[in-house]
Amino acid sequence: MDQPRVVAVAGSLRDGSYTRLALEHALDAAREAGASTALLDLREYDLPVYDPDTENPSEAETLMREIREADAVLLGTPVYHGTISSALKNALDYCGFDEFEDTTTGLLAVAGGGTFGPTLEHLRASVRAVHGWTLPHQVGIRNASDQFDDEGEFLDPALEERVRKLGRQAVEYAFIEPEPRTEHTTTA
Repeated sequence: MDQPRVVAVAGSLRDGSYTRLALEHALDAAREAGASTALLDLREYDLPVYDPDTENPSEAETLMREIREADAVLLGTPVYHGTISSALKNALDYCGFDEFEDTTTGLLAVAGGGTFGPTLEHLRASVRAVHGWTLPHQVGIRNASDQFDDEGEFLDPALEERVRKLGRQAVEYAFIEPEPRTEHTTTA
C-alpha cells in the first residue's frame, strides 16, 4: 500500500491556538502510523472572503491543491458561537467536490467552554455536502485552556488518546472506498 498523505487544516487564527496544538498531536500519530503529513495553518494563507464571481487567488489555489492531493484531511476548528470559525468556513468555501469527494475526513472541535457538539455536526454537514467521507470517530475538547501543560502536552491521557486515534484512523482509512447503501434488501 502507498504511503498516505494526511493534511490537517487549522481553522484558528489565534497565536497559541489549542486547535492547532491538538491537530499537531493528531498529525504526530498519523506520522507514526506511516503517513506523510502537513499542517495547513490558515494564518499562512491570504484568503479574502470567498466570492464566486472573482478568480481564486493563488494562495487559495495552493490550499485547494494541498487538500485535493491529500488522501485524508483533518479539519480542526475552535468553537465560536456554537459553530466553526469564519476562517475555516471561508477556506471550505473555496473547496468543493474536487477537493473532498470520497476523501477521508476527520473532525476536531476545540471549545473554550463545554459545548462542541453542534460545531462537529456543522463540520460533518459541510463535508457531506461535498461528498467527503467523515470518520465516525471525532474529537471534541472542552475547556481547552485546562487540557494542556506549558509544553503543549495533554494533561488527560484519555483525551490525548482520542486525539491520537483520530490521526491513526486518518491513516487506516485513507484509502477506503465506502459503498453507499441505497436499497434495502427484502426477502419474499
